[in-house]
Amino acid sequence: MVTCGIEIKGSEIILCLLSKQDGLFQLPDCRQVRHAMKHSDDAEAMRKFQFMLKKLFEDYKVEHVVIRERPTKGKFAGGAVGFKMEAAVQLIDGLSVELMNNATMKDIIKHNPLPIHFSDTGLKAFQEGAFTVAYAALSKQPE
Repeated sequence: MVTCGIEIKGSEIILCLLSKQDGLFQLPDCRQVRHAMKHSDDAEAMRKFQFMLKKLFEDYKVEHVVIRERPTKGKFAGGAVGFKMEAAVQLIDGLSVELMNNATMKDIIKHNPLPIHFSDTGLKAFQEGAFTVAYAALSKQPE
């Protein structure tokens, strides 16, 4: 099963594809791992953004998406644009979408530590949050 981990920072969505088969993790290549949301107040721009993500998920046969949850208030609260992007992902038909908070993610990783250092994955440094949430989602699920 291909899982897509998503981290939303500001008006940008960061993706990391990860799959697990026979206890081994695979990092499939992805044509574009970050997407900026411009003109979030325009309905047509939101539709194009959602269509682009839907097409990407179809092309890579993504079955499950897990989004790193952001607080709604406080110092590290997410912004309105980020929550609009989150909703656009959640409303894609036929896609299983889950939100995972930091406490749950840390607990799963505590019981299932990363088998390698992030720097050895070959991913870009900005993808670490998306990778970590995808790893946690796949680690909690039975094969």
